[in-house]
Amino acid sequence: MSSSLKAAVLMGSISDLPKIQGCVDTLKKLGVETVVRVMSAHRTPELVAEFTENAEAQGFGVIIAAAGGAAHLAGSVAAHTLLPVIGIPVEGGALHGMDALLATVQMPGGIPVATVGVGSGGATNAGLLAAQILSLADPALRQRLREDRQKRKEKVLAADRELQATL
Repeated sequence: MSSSLKAAVLMGSISDLPKIQGCVDTLKKLGVETVVRVMSAHRTPELVAEFTENAEAQGFGVIIAAAGGAAHLAGSVAAHTLLPVIGIPVEGGALHGMDALLATVQMPGGIPVATVGVGSGGATNAGLLAAQILSLADPALRQRLREDRQKRKEKVLAADRELQATL
């Protein structure tokens, strides 16, 4: 059931895990082999460079980078690979994630990073976007995405029917 290419989910700090768990859960639910690592653009820059420079050869098709504060992880990753990079600005700190959002979306021309929203919806969307990218070369994954989308639709329709029955 697993996609032929893997997804990497990198986070700047282990404290980010609860905030990006939706991303990891989404990828695993869709059958995407997922590797989750802690590495920091500032504290372990050599590790970030080594991992991302070798990611394609290791079978990865997309890298998701989650960081708060200065949020340089996604940009550092993108500078070392041609794989698609998705940045998750992690909510927290004095600015509640606004600093991470601005840092992630302000990449210079030539080093693209796709950026999702701050908060749990952003983490889930990062997982979905990564799966959509990988599904371009994996018809079975594409079908699982269609089924997931249908389930989400059915959940909303069921909630509306329940609401209408109570009114």
